[in-house]
Amino acid sequence: MKKVGIVMGSDSDSPTVQKAVEQLKELGIPYEVHVYSAHRTPEEVRDFASNAQANGFGVIIAAAGMSAALAGVIAAHTVLPVIGIPCSSNVLDGIDALLSTVQMPSGIPVATVAINGAKNAALLAAQVLAVSDPDLSHKLVAMRDAARSAVLEKDAAISERFAASRISA
Repeated sequence: MKKVGIVMGSDSDSPTVQKAVEQLKELGIPYEVHVYSAHRTPEEVRDFASNAQANGFGVIIAAAGMSAALAGVIAAHTVLPVIGIPCSSNVLDGIDALLSTVQMPSGIPVATVAINGAKNAALLAAQVLAVSDPDLSHKLVAMRDAARSAVLEKDAAISERFAASRISA
């Protein structure tokens, strides 16, 4: 199975990234996590992205706040799918990162999830890998089935809880 590369622009993004790591672990997907800054370590970002496919990666997740250039810089150096996680910060609460991540120029796409949406980034990475991995695809289907069952159980409990307050017609 291909690995997922997770790159964060700063170690301050690690609480957000942790949610992606937990989701990948739950699905049994191998991953690596790195801290590389698009602005402070541009050579390392370029080297990681340029060699990612040869190093066994199938998808890269990039988490960054503020200017959030990391996902775009990675995408400029690889043809692998790149998923950006805009991270919230003290300035503009992550809206700046969201706009920077989602507004990529034509020809260099970055899939973008919600601000701090690391779990969905991991699930999207899993879906990309599942295209060529039937076992992973089955795990994702099982997760969705379990989520559906959980919602239906909550529906039944809520319906029961409020049943006594129904007015007969």
